[in-house]
Amino acid sequence: MTDNKIEALLALKGNQGGPIGRDRIAMLEAVAAHGSITQAAKELGFSYKAVWDGINAINNLLPRPALLAKAGGRGGGGAELTEEGHHLIAAFRRLEDKLSRISRTLAEEGLDNQTDLLFWSVAMKTSARNAFRCQVIEVRWAPVNVEVTLQVSEKNEIVAVITKDSAQDLGIVVGRHAVALVKSSFVMLARGDSLPRLSARNKIWGTVVERVDGGVNSEIVLDIGSGKTLTAVITKDSADELPLAKGDQACALFKASHVILAVD
Repeated sequence: MTDNKIEALLALKGNQGGPIGRDRIAMLEAVAAHGSITQAAKELGFSYKAVWDGINAINNLLPRPALLAKAGGRGGGGAELTEEGHHLIAAFRRLEDKLSRISRTLAEEGLDNQTDLLFWSVAMKTSARNAFRCQVIEVRWAPVNVEVTLQVSEKNEIVAVITKDSAQDLGIVVGRHAVALVKSSFVMLARGDSLPRLSARNKIWGTVVERVDGGVNSEIVLDIGSGKTLTAVITKDSADELPLAKGDQACALFKASHVILAVD
């Protein structure tokens, strides 16, 4: 079986960070090298939006941002790799090199049987656009449901309501780190000067840093502090009626029951 080839794909995780893969590390490196999201996208063959979203996803999953980037539209925007970002890239590339050597050894030795392939196909993917690395700061137990409060940024918290069984299975306690997942379609938006009365438990304040209009819907990205962003998808008519534009203050609202929690 001399023609065997095994490629190991690394997803880097630390005590405080979520999984970061090769594509997003490459985005970090390219943006840092060019100081521009636009130029990085051209080098990598990605769209501007793909790189912008990738950087936001990395920052949302780290305790401190890896890259401080400013959207600049077609003209590009400035970007600066932080100390956290330098450590992340160095650790990833160092581990990737070691993993590649292991992969070459396995390819030379051959696989014992098809069940060996199972070890190379286990991964978790989610369709939720918003994924935040948070710390549990309060847990309120009840007979059926549990209310969990999580610190997502310096000024914002997220409240999730999950079943008691789920909380026990996940080991939810104060001080534990967890990932809070919220689908962008579950997020409602209101302008800062006209906050409606709603029963939504979560009210996350931020500044509009990006708006992308489609034929029917608009994607609105809010900077919510600490290098993190939150994305909402609402109808274009709603975005026009509010109205919402880059630089506006807005509040993202969503139900506690719409938050999904995951742990390492």
